[in-house]
Amino acid sequence: MKKIIILAILFTSFNALAQDPQFSQYYQAPLYLNPGFTGITPQQRLVVNHRIQWPSLPQAFSTYAASYDIFVNELRSGFGVLFTTDKMGSAGWRTTTASLLYSYKVKLTSKLVFSPGLSFGYGSNGLDRTKLSMGDGLEYNGTSLDPALSKLSNQNYLDFGSGFLLYTKTLWLGASFMHMNQPNLSVLGEVSRLPMKTSIHGGIRINLSGYRATNRPSYLTPSFIYRMQGPTFSQLDLGVNYHVDPISIGFWYRGKPFKRSVVNSIEQDAFIVFLGLYFKNLSVGYSYDFTISKLQTAAGGAHEISLIYEFSAKNPDKKSKKKYKLIPCPTFNSKEGFWN
Repeated sequence: MKKIIILAILFTSFNALAQDPQFSQYYQAPLYLNPGFTGITPQQRLVVNHRIQWPSLPQAFSTYAASYDIFVNELRSGFGVLFTTDKMGSAGWRTTTASLLYSYKVKLTSKLVFSPGLSFGYGSNGLDRTKLSMGDGLEYNGTSLDPALSKLSNQNYLDFGSGFLLYTKTLWLGASFMHMNQPNLSVLGEVSRLPMKTSIHGGIRINLSGYRATNRPSYLTPSFIYRMQGPTFSQLDLGVNYHVDPISIGFWYRGKPFKRSVVNSIEQDAFIVFLGLYFKNLSVGYSYDFTISKLQTAAGGAHEISLIYEFSAKNPDKKSKKKYKLIPCPTFNSKEGFWN
């Protein structure tokens, strides 16, 4: 029976590896979403994201992401680094990736910018063999000596992705293509490739204050993301955030309302509530996923928090600043001087 349970855990973990971890606050994890977002602000930027999925289960899925990026005026380029780690299941399965990102900014018109980007990563995944017990008596100091476990090992791999973004001050539309080389993630010395993930995403900022000068502007930021990975997985997130600086509240839906399952029911996943606070240099976001799928009674939804800290880079010399004027940037919040 213990062997059957272990096999079930491994099977679940292998299936989970076929899909990337996701963030409900995808707009608060820009470099994870698309390398085209690298260096999109005129300031240096630090971002931290944390998500706990299905906390009611014995071993919740936990995901962390941290990134840093900067726009170099003279090169009209963005440079960034991204670290992610994802732990899932009772066997301590962990996937960790470190990536270097680059983007280049092209002014198509005085208001429209094209930002293609690249991502080069190195990853490792595997499980903690000390947490596996085959229940056959082959144990020493609580660690199983079953020779079948010797086949399990960590797998290291290279990961390559790309993306692009078209944006103005108030509108953005882009796509990203991650795992283009489909790296092998098998920990059994076999071949188990991670399918390429395609994401199409966009958003708009709608000013509700008109053109009146006000200390507390209000606006809406509706956006969407559609993900596809492998032959079977696809998902749509859409919703809107309402802002009255420095507070934001949002409501989102995740599912596929246009598609029905084999029992003629709509495929849906979660309803998401978001609360954000925007200070001068720091943005804080919290969201909770209310599970509306068949797992709703057992899973317990998902908690997610995001932190974004922006700080000024060194001022370039006047000649360089005049030659390479900062390009317009889309944002989900209003800051003085941000639209330079």
